[in-house]
Amino acid sequence: MQSLSAIFTAQSPRLSPRSIPLASRVINLAAPLVFLVLIAQAFLRQGLAIWSVGIAYILYDTALLVFTAWQIRNLAQTATPAPSGVQPTFGVIVAAHNEAGVIRLAIDRLLAQDQPPEAILIADDGSSDDTPFAMADGYALATPPLGELAELEIGHTRLQWLRLPHGGKARALNAALERIETDVVLTVDADTLIESGSIAAMRAAFAAESELVAATGVLAPICGPSLSGRIFEWFQSYEYVRNFLSRDAWMRIDGLLLISGAFAAFRRDAVLTVGGFDPDCMVEDYELIHRLHRHAHDAGLHWTVRVVGGALARTDAPASIPAFLKQRQRWFGGFLQTQHWNRDMVGNARYGRLGTRMLPVKALDTVQPIYGLAAFAVLIGLVVTGRYTLAFPILLVMIAKIAIDLSFHLWSLRIYKRWTGQREGLNLGPAIIAAIAEPFSFQLLRHAGAIYGWYAFLRGGQTWSAQTRTALQQRA
Repeated sequence: MQSLSAIFTAQSPRLSPRSIPLASRVINLAAPLVFLVLIAQAFLRQGLAIWSVGIAYILYDTALLVFTAWQIRNLAQTATPAPSGVQPTFGVIVAAHNEAGVIRLAIDRLLAQDQPPEAILIADDGSSDDTPFAMADGYALATPPLGELAELEIGHTRLQWLRLPHGGKARALNAALERIETDVVLTVDADTLIESGSIAAMRAAFAAESELVAATGVLAPICGPSLSGRIFEWFQSYEYVRNFLSRDAWMRIDGLLLISGAFAAFRRDAVLTVGGFDPDCMVEDYELIHRLHRHAHDAGLHWTVRVVGGALARTDAPASIPAFLKQRQRWFGGFLQTQHWNRDMVGNARYGRLGTRMLPVKALDTVQPIYGLAAFAVLIGLVVTGRYTLAFPILLVMIAKIAIDLSFHLWSLRIYKRWTGQREGLNLGPAIIAAIAEPFSFQLLRHAGAIYGWYAFLRGGQTWSAQTRTALQQRA
């Protein structure tokens, strides 16, 4: 069998130059050029036009809200699809690097599922902590040599522990893909706790649609009981609601690209066909979806990518400013990598609405945080220099935007609760406060993380480093 690394090297679009269509070049250049023109207005114009960059930012963000609202307006609670034909076998890969504190909790939650998977494979990426003790104490598994498996049967599930030299998450996932033998593979981070019926919902989705090749569950953050943790969980909870509703909206026009590797299912044969996960990308899950879409369009296949609203999980999320900025640096840097590597698809009708709608939006998203921070900087500059008469109309525009965001926020919460059945931590009062405070706090922090992401992208990436657990350690 040809190794995944060899397949990936042969298929990587970055190793053989591609002809970039003119439309793609124009769209990719438009956002930064328009930014320069809008920033110049702060020095060349008078009145509200000085804040042109802020107005453009607000109009763009509002347009995305309107698109999402229109697409999800009839979103109802996800019904478990009726299975058709042969049920696919289901395996779970847990990529783990120094996760001794949470690995047993993750395994036990998987074993306690309503429909446990046929296999659970721990892809141990060179852990140097107490993982061997945790596996021996919890499951009586002797430590296998590097590159080998230790395994045992627990009920109808085969628990496997694959020890690997430290090489990063993508390489660990690829090694596990070559060992696991199920039809569908669920990738789960060790810090992700899956709700009891979630694997059943994923299994049913793949059983009902033979051309479904990738699906994401719906995640909610947990950040621990500290004051900082409660604040970060508060803001991120509402951020996750918007993000997953947005994913459903793009799914409806065949434009879904963002699959959360912390809780995502893939048809194994499809992933092997495109070469597995890319070890050179900071966000290997996001990059993989681009290659699945590219291959499907190039080969005339009707592969689909979905959000499964009935598959719920909670994941350990950053609970401090440094941890949050580090996470968003990796996320945004990986997004920039992937967008650059697939820039020939932007505006390209060959790739359907993914190419003509979703990817142009993503091209604009590469500079959206820069627009946002520049708009805030111009506003601060007006206040500092005493130009209050100009700051006042800008403030009115911002208040109007907050009103729009608040209306969407409260409406979308009802939709989200109906869609997922999840209600915990999504109360009306805190939601109103979050919507009002976010533009002046958490949103700026997100944009700052994106700027660090630009730095990571231009520098050439970062490694898969140890994570600081803020919530799950207390449950282990």
